[in-house]
Amino acid sequence: MTIERTLAGVLERATQTMPAALVTGPRQSGKTTLLRTMFGATHRYVSLELPHVRERAAADPVGFLADYPAPVIFDEIQQVPALLSYLQSAIDEDRRPGRWLLSGSQSFPLLEGASQSLAGRVAILHLLPLSWSEIRDQARPGEDVEDQLDRIFAARPSGPTPKVPKVPLAHWLVRGGYPELWRNPGLDHELWLGSYLQTYLERDVRSVLGVRDLGTFQTFLRLAAARNGQILNLVDLARDLGVSPPTVRQWLSVLEASHQIVLLRPHFENFGKRLIKSPKLYWLDTGVAAFLLGTSESGALAGPTAGALFESAVVAELVKLFRHRGRPPGLWFWRSRDGVEVDLLVERRGRLHPIEIKATASPRPAHAEAVVRWRTWAGTAGGEGLVICRAEDASSLVPGVRVLPWHHL
Repeated sequence: MTIERTLAGVLERATQTMPAALVTGPRQSGKTTLLRTMFGATHRYVSLELPHVRERAAADPVGFLADYPAPVIFDEIQQVPALLSYLQSAIDEDRRPGRWLLSGSQSFPLLEGASQSLAGRVAILHLLPLSWSEIRDQARPGEDVEDQLDRIFAARPSGPTPKVPKVPLAHWLVRGGYPELWRNPGLDHELWLGSYLQTYLERDVRSVLGVRDLGTFQTFLRLAAARNGQILNLVDLARDLGVSPPTVRQWLSVLEASHQIVLLRPHFENFGKRLIKSPKLYWLDTGVAAFLLGTSESGALAGPTAGALFESAVVAELVKLFRHRGRPPGLWFWRSRDGVEVDLLVERRGRLHPIEIKATASPRPAHAEAVVRWRTWAGTAGGEGLVICRAEDASSLVPGVRVLPWHHL
């Protein structure tokens, strides 16, 4: 089964204007499938995961590029980062668009190398696990971010109103969004996720950090999962783990660079209240977070992690809305010193729209209190607000704030 990806539209446009395109994202997010589906008939495919291919590219990059001329797909380019410098010369010799297609999983060293060697030559795109619309086969590759946000914030969304999905929310939360788990519905998600994390530990963590004690890092992953949706406190996390705060900061940077987590930054506009500066930590795949916490489908909406999993799922959906359309996420959270907090601020057409995320199926005006207060402080800079929750139908909650069911995302 082929799942249509929203990023396909952006990738198609990029290959029509830029000599090279790099698709980065976590392992198993569908990068190779997307590139081969779209360009398999026109581009030769070369996997740098294969040891003999990788050794050849590292030992003689000039000869390697001569053996595999463009148009070509180089998969897992981070395996031979030095190849990027030689690609620069090859691209400059022939700058026709769309001839060099690259993919890579470890974005931190990869993006650093691409920025230095291929500046002005490569379009850098991010492919995350499946969004809800992709799982439901409702991807809209032709629509840009503003179109999607207009649809979400519209008083009456254009087109037919989304129906309550056949896929239960709890099932989606614990299964996550990795394509293989949806291509093969019979696959044991716990077995797959356990194997995925072990592969991630063995390949990415060892190669990037040189961690010898994987047991400590596994404990770190579980502690980070337990802080899903919370404001990050490096000192507390380091103390619980028994390592130094700089070590925790380094490990978190690798989780962020490998697209496992997103650190949502606070908005710094001062509306008369001092704002805290620590980011909030969210896992980009709720299936991974639920697995690390041992959360079952029966406990996904009723257990102690229910609120955080639901909030993380909504944040991840909005991150994907931006990333899968080639844009950096225009997302922040807001919290004052006296404890008033808005889960999300979304930038749309020059205004900031506040969003509260609640796992309740019965929203009440009290759930919009922080949104109402923020809109009062923000004045003309603030847009309409939303309460995203488990309600079945969209409705008006209080003036300027609407209820948006989660499946409308």
